[in-house]
Amino acid sequence: MTINLLLQNIANGLSLGSLYSLIAIGYTMVYGILRLINFAHGEIFMLAPYFLYFGVLIFHLPWWASAIVAIGLTAFTGMLSERIAYKPLRDAPRISALISAIGVSFFLQNLSIVVFSGIPKSVHRPAFFTKIFQFGEIRIQSTLFASIGVSIIFLSLLIYIIYQTKTGLAMRAISRDIETSRLMGVGVNRAISVTFIIGSALAAVGGILWSLRFPQIVPTMGIIPGLKAFIAAVVGGIGSIPGAMLGGFILGMSEILFVTFFPAMSGYRDAFVFFILIIILLLKPDGILGTKVQEKV
Repeated sequence: MTINLLLQNIANGLSLGSLYSLIAIGYTMVYGILRLINFAHGEIFMLAPYFLYFGVLIFHLPWWASAIVAIGLTAFTGMLSERIAYKPLRDAPRISALISAIGVSFFLQNLSIVVFSGIPKSVHRPAFFTKIFQFGEIRIQSTLFASIGVSIIFLSLLIYIIYQTKTGLAMRAISRDIETSRLMGVGVNRAISVTFIIGSALAAVGGILWSLRFPQIVPTMGIIPGLKAFIAAVVGGIGSIPGAMLGGFILGMSEILFVTFFPAMSGYRDAFVFFILIIILLLKPDGILGTKVQEKV
């Protein structure tokens, strides 16, 4: 293997990892506050490219305007799913909320098949996102710079919200003890809704960037990226936002380099991701940056 080929695949791994990171943050935020695995997150991710597609095709919006509308609608869908499917079960056993999350996942997926049809659609890509930059023999798509840049910007903004605002303080309090937070006058419902809005918006950004990298959308497109983003959150330490980012980059890089070093086994790249999950759970069950959480009896 030449050094140029290795650098090329490292660039591809960074691009893929940044997308996993954006999706994984939504998982880790919801889990960090509610101790709930939101298995509908992959379907929330899938909705954004469709909103973008129809915004450009039917309403003839500029691409950037359609992207903003798509992010807003996706964030609203995430908040709506929380209000309808999760809020009534807040005091119920966690298994009930988990089953509800699986139900929301299947509902959104099948509703999308009915509304959008199961026929794959091609997403319009602005000229900038089709550019390829040449550095010697290394070819880098513009989506790489967009993915990494957007990931860093949103992570910085998210850390600011969590550690420098009253809403972030409420989120951190709820993650420690939701009942005590409620007794202390914290707006629990509002903070949880904001969490779902932020997590869904990040999934929407990830979905749009994903559709720019792989410009074909189908209602089932969120299944595998959603699962891998969940694995990334677990690898990094679910409940830790920096951990979700780290896990996403580790997973994306590992997946690309596995195919690079073992091209004959490229069909097993998804299996390799799950193998990483098993190893992490065996060696460090709390994840790389995770901390032990004492479950309430």
